Amino acid sequence: MSSSAMLAVCLISVGCNTVQTTLPPPPPHTIGFMTDFDVRDDAIGICKAVMDGIAPGVRIIDITHQVTPFDIAEGARFLAGSAPYFQKDAIFVVVIDPGVGSARKAIIAKSKVGQYFVLPDNGLLTLVQDRDGIEAAREITNTQWMIGSKLSSTFHGRDIFSPAGAHLARGDDWTQAGPELDVSKLVRLDIHTATVDDKGLQGQVIGTDGPFGNLVLNVPSDTFAKLGYQLGDKVPVTLNNHKYEFPFEKTFSDVPLGKPLFYIDSRGRLSLGINQRNFAETYKITPPTDLFIPKK
Repeated sequence: MSSSAMLAVCLISVGCNTVQTTLPPPPPHTIGFMTDFDVRDDAIGICKAVMDGIAPGVRIIDITHQVTPFDIAEGARFLAGSAPYFQKDAIFVVVIDPGVGSARKAIIAKSKVGQYFVLPDNGLLTLVQDRDGIEAAREITNTQWMIGSKLSSTFHGRDIFSPAGAHLARGDDWTQAGPELDVSKLVRLDIHTATVDDKGLQGQVIGTDGPFGNLVLNVPSDTFAKLGYQLGDKVPVTLNNHKYEFPFEKTFSDVPLGKPLFYIDSRGRLSLGINQRNFAETYKITPPTDLFIPKK
């Protein structure tokens, strides 16, 4: 073999043994995005553009942008209800913020599940904290984690929460966002579930189910079970100071079209609905409203 051929073989051999050591960066973590902004103007698009500008290609899943304006308790309920269906390392950017621009803190909290929550410290975390626990929390004070030093006093969704969420999504060290907070001092909502005594169950209508008008009650199915009712039973109830009796059924089609029923909803709570009608409109119910169900 000629010297030139031997050199060619050596070069090919060296080339074949060359290993690529530079790995592509991992994809950004998924962001769950929820606000009370609605979608009638450009606010949602602006926030998403800010996130994508910091974490290009980030996957943003819209939980909802139609939380009842200023309703922190509803936001807390939606957040706790949706978080278990996201990845364990997901980021949540949540902006229901009637105190925007005030002394309330903008924070990042990490749950014991491993998810991060970027939101105002106003009670939105209450139900997540009760179920999953909060491992640590930090106030967002580092302007490098914001859109800049010139912040609007009314659009922290764009200026603070969206950029901070995007920094987390791309894997930045969250300890750089700002000082650590005492988890035990995070703002909490005064949320109660229904109670049962010798007379029966005292509960509350806490919301309605989307456009359908089914009543969301603060009555877990195991609490309702203490009353002794079974599927097919007629259940008396005092609702909005009026007395009714509705059947307890498995699903809407178990009653005739336009007829009401009690049922256990997809979140494991007692609910009131009407087969293919709007219960809240029909019975003129506006949350919050008290209800009472006697023991069987």
